[in-house]
Amino acid sequence: MEMIMSVKNELNADMDKALDHLRKDLKALRTARANPSQVEGVMVEAYGTNMRLKEMASITAPEARQLLITPYDPANLHAIKKGIENANLNLQPVVDGGVIRITVPQMDESVRKEIVKEGKKKAEDAKIAIREIRRKYNEVVRKQKSSGIITEDDVKREEKMIQEMTDKFCKECDKLFTDKEKEVMAI
Repeated sequence: MEMIMSVKNELNADMDKALDHLRKDLKALRTARANPSQVEGVMVEAYGTNMRLKEMASITAPEARQLLITPYDPANLHAIKKGIENANLNLQPVVDGGVIRITVPQMDESVRKEIVKEGKKKAEDAKIAIREIRRKYNEVVRKQKSSGIITEDDVKREEKMIQEMTDKFCKECDKLFTDKEKEVMAI
């Protein structure tokens, strides 16, 4: 029975990772409001290497449609501006003294629909990853049966538990996507 518990705990941990990945992906999708996560992952060339923007600067949203980026080292100001421009995020960084201001433009209907489509694809990818985890753990349970560690009844019980957890996590993916869709489509 101890072996069975570890399958459930590991299964839960793996599916949680897939869900966390989806949360991060959806968080980075653009909405009508300015959100620091829109630019945190932008790669900037500085000190002879590529670094993430969030490692080089403080990023805040002082207003609903504005991002304010304050570099830790003012010498990187123009490198950060160039990195944002090269990231093709449809954002126009403006150097203003020792900071960079970005006014997040209003989104028209076609842009909103495109972002929703991208979010839906990310949610589908997460559900595919969860189903792949299900397949992997069903195999583990079947191998335990063939090794004589568990009985046929245990296999049925475990497969049922694995399917229930898969359904639960897939529903959570759908909920996260639906919440993000409402946020993106809000004017």
